[in-house]
Amino acid sequence: MSIETLFVDLPGRSYDIAIGPGLLAEAGVRIRPFLSRPKVAIITDETVAALHIETLQTGLANAGISSNFIAMTPGEKTKGWNGIETAVEWLIEQRVERDDVVVAFGGGVIGDLAGFAAAILRRGVEFVQIPTSLLAQVDSSVGGKTGINSPLGKNLIGAFHQPKLVLADTDVLDTLSSREFASGYGEVVKYGLLGDTIFFDWLEKNGPKLMAGDQVTRIAAIKRSCEMKAEIVVRDEKERGDRVLLNLGHTFGHALEAATGYSDRLLHGEGVAIGCVLAFELSQKLGLCSQEAPSRVRQHLTMMGMKKDLSDITGNLPDADGLIALMGQDKKVTDGKIAFILARAIGEAFVEKNVDMDAVKAVLKNGLAGR
Repeated sequence: MSIETLFVDLPGRSYDIAIGPGLLAEAGVRIRPFLSRPKVAIITDETVAALHIETLQTGLANAGISSNFIAMTPGEKTKGWNGIETAVEWLIEQRVERDDVVVAFGGGVIGDLAGFAAAILRRGVEFVQIPTSLLAQVDSSVGGKTGINSPLGKNLIGAFHQPKLVLADTDVLDTLSSREFASGYGEVVKYGLLGDTIFFDWLEKNGPKLMAGDQVTRIAAIKRSCEMKAEIVVRDEKERGDRVLLNLGHTFGHALEAATGYSDRLLHGEGVAIGCVLAFELSQKLGLCSQEAPSRVRQHLTMMGMKKDLSDITGNLPDADGLIALMGQDKKVTDGKIAFILARAIGEAFVEKNVDMDAVKAVLKNGLAGR
């Protein structure tokens, strides 16, 4: 099975995304051109290290590259001040120099954390993304957003720092739990919903095959997701315009993640999936899209066995006003106004900064009433 390669064309900061099986074994050959000396520092987590670090280190060693790694505690709670301090101090102990390369080897949490550590160490060290979750392969590893969470909100501390290379090895997806894989699928389906009706149609037909482990289908879905993200990033690297569209489902989703304490009660992609349904329901309530659109989104997520409603979240949640207050901490807030990504139809999303908050409250109240 061949490796698919995409090019992210950012002047002076361009890089390739390689997608396909067996890329961990090839990591050394692919990373070597970026090294000033044959040595890398790897930031990973304990789960990924137990499963895959030996394969990666062997792949590096086969190209004459030595490596050390730190395995962080898995989970969103690592993506905070304590986690970034641990990662940066370890990199300093490893004597990582400005011309060296840091390898982010893990899911979205590790990619964001390691990328931010590289961005602030010695005022900027290069890094390579080797994402190990579907969510990271289709979203967080591409585009240069790095950062950590604040107790007040998600991703409020960070920097734009583009990787030198992204290696998305599809073999590692086989070691994900079905829940983790489904969480990543929340980001895949988002791309169809925000700007590609044909891709959403394709997912409706091929989603079950993708979930069941078909490599060809998985590579195709990851490639299209990365293509869409790369196109938007090239147009709007610093999120001043079109890039905000990538946050479809995230305004609601981030508030739900904060409400559940960034815990296993709600994974990021699950929050995005529920957020996409809420965004379409809000769009329909505002008369922007047909009644069929949110029903179709919910029907597809149901078929894929995914969370889709507020009632799918265990435990207590704040009331509608409490959730809206959490949305007010979102980094997309400007002049105190929450930017919502709404839709005129599946595949036709847009940004709206003047949304009737009574309509938002009504949609949330309706969802909470079903719990």
